[in-house]
Amino acid sequence: MKAFIISKYTKGPLQLADVSIPFVGKNEVLIEVHAAGVNLLDSKIKTGEFKLMLPYKFPLILGHDVAGIITEVGKDVTKFKIGDHVYSRPSDYHIGTFAEYIAINEKDVAFKPGNISMEEAASLPLVALTAWQALVESANLKKGQKVFIQAGSGGVGTVAIQLAKHLGATVATTASSNSFELLKSLGADVLIDYKTQDFESVLKEYDAVLNSQDIKTLEKSLKVLKSGGNAISISGPPTPEFADELRLPWYLKIVLALISFGIRKKAKKKHVYFKFLFMRADGSQLQEITNLIEAGIIKPIVDKVFPFEQAKNALEYVESGRAKGKVVIKIK
Repeated sequence: MKAFIISKYTKGPLQLADVSIPFVGKNEVLIEVHAAGVNLLDSKIKTGEFKLMLPYKFPLILGHDVAGIITEVGKDVTKFKIGDHVYSRPSDYHIGTFAEYIAINEKDVAFKPGNISMEEAASLPLVALTAWQALVESANLKKGQKVFIQAGSGGVGTVAIQLAKHLGATVATTASSNSFELLKSLGADVLIDYKTQDFESVLKEYDAVLNSQDIKTLEKSLKVLKSGGNAISISGPPTPEFADELRLPWYLKIVLALISFGIRKKAKKKHVYFKFLFMRADGSQLQEITNLIEAGIIKPIVDKVFPFEQAKNALEYVESGRAKGKVVIKIK
């Protein structure tokens, strides 16, 4: 089969290669890939930014989002059958959706929403699971609370705004003014132009912040939280608790403790909670998200769809930071 690979950590382009169709384990399904979502995480893994935490072996097929049709099932698979239309965020160390086929453990797979296309479905798993794990699991967001979601026009932001509104929260977000109309349509209540406004002077007494920006923005975000509020960051810095979740060696736990010491100290001083979130694959949560999509509560926002042979262009477009919503590669 055809796949886009890297042979080492690199800032160079992806390579198109012929590789073997994956072996299907007893708990796995083989998915004929129709579309694959493109994420900044793919770029960070490609350049080696996460090599201490996620040491991959080469050659490596990138890609963390998939929508397609099951063509083979392992002998112990119980939830799915050949011909099912599904989507997934494969678990770490089992990624590889920039390819014609991928084998994925059935626990990480969900039935594709019936009211959207393959391309739209492929745009959702990673960002929707990130939003769910941040707002539902970590922040325990409730009706009547207030949440600040940074970079509202991004992949995570567009889904998180819709999910937060479904949960009954008031939503503030940052974006450029030319994205305001889109974000209002998704449910954003407070729109802050990051080019001309300082969110610190606008927001007060918020229950939760979803941080996707740099450490300076994260530090500012602590100031808009009420006592007992939650600062959840998907862009770092990683914490010792994260090291425990990934079962990293003791010396890496010490490194992460040092890296995150400053922000953890500031959060404690302000009586707020800080958590670094590195989303995980979860088919059951994704099935919950399917229900919300089919109910019309969450809709995918896709900026561009690239043909398979232009996968490297798709990744470069994501790296440019210009995308509104998600970028997808059409494979089948």
